[in-house]
Amino acid sequence: MPKLPRNMVRRGRSYYYRVKEAGRTRRISLGDEYDVALARLRSLKREGLPSPMTVEEAARRWLTVYVSTARRERDQALADQRVRDYLVPHLGHLLLSRLTREHLRNYRVVLERGHLSAQSIRHVLSDARCMLRWCEEAGYVERAPIPQRWLPRVQERPPDRLTDKEVERIAAVPEPYAFIIRLALGTGMRWGEITRAQARDLSGNLLTVHQTKSGKIRRVPLSPELAAEIRGHVGKLCPFTSHGQFNRMVKKLSGLGSFHVHQLRHSFGCQWLEAGGSLAALQEILGHSTIVTTQRYARLGEDHVRAEAERIRGRRVTEGVTPPKAGTA
Repeated sequence: MPKLPRNMVRRGRSYYYRVKEAGRTRRISLGDEYDVALARLRSLKREGLPSPMTVEEAARRWLTVYVSTARRERDQALADQRVRDYLVPHLGHLLLSRLTREHLRNYRVVLERGHLSAQSIRHVLSDARCMLRWCEEAGYVERAPIPQRWLPRVQERPPDRLTDKEVERIAAVPEPYAFIIRLALGTGMRWGEITRAQARDLSGNLLTVHQTKSGKIRRVPLSPELAAEIRGHVGKLCPFTSHGQFNRMVKKLSGLGSFHVHQLRHSFGCQWLEAGGSLAALQEILGHSTIVTTQRYARLGEDHVRAEAERIRGRRVTEGVTPPKAGTA
């Protein structure tokens, strides 16, 4: 390894620019590759060190440089809101270089004392963690002071699916609402994907889904009946744009007290697995990036569990096996 220039040090695989400021030693990350680190060191010596920034300034740069290019428009707005409403009021005044794990632990305590749910707190802290890791990569801090087990655990919730009776009620609403319900129940598509779907996207019994959440095109197999119904359409399949208005009309027409269109996607996933479909195939159809997300649908519905229990009891009786009496092990 070549001799390191003055003020350059190596820690593990990374190189740093070490300089003293106000009696304190400051290290600025130069990266993992020697040639890149050397070029950046020369640039820092020529142009001068970046001025110490506050957490608020770092968060604004993160929003401008990282979030604006790595996230969708809706998620950009959420990240901006979380920075504005939570991070800046509690940590924004601190110097980024002086931020400690204790500051971050206290930040979580403050959030937990508020009105936020555990899931919302996890989202807020996840954004803060992402911002700090970006600052480390950008060289604004030597190491992001993220505490271990910082994010709260969130109790897993079963899919918000519809029962068979509820499906019958919403399927009986008039057109064109009924067709959109059949389309969602038959494909598992998200509302945004439904509103963008067109009749020309159908090829045989496969519907091509464009502009997906993951950015990847996927093809969803359809039943012959649903495919034939789509062939009878021209242009966009969905005449609605507002999911809120669609939800309200379906509730009014069906008489259900609670309904939202995403329940149709959950119902599709549960019905697929209850019918014997595989998790891997369901992951492809729903467009999940990991199978962990798809595994949520592996929870069987109450009706399916009851039917399976009756089947097992009937089989035991047929085979002459006496079920154990209540209260016996």
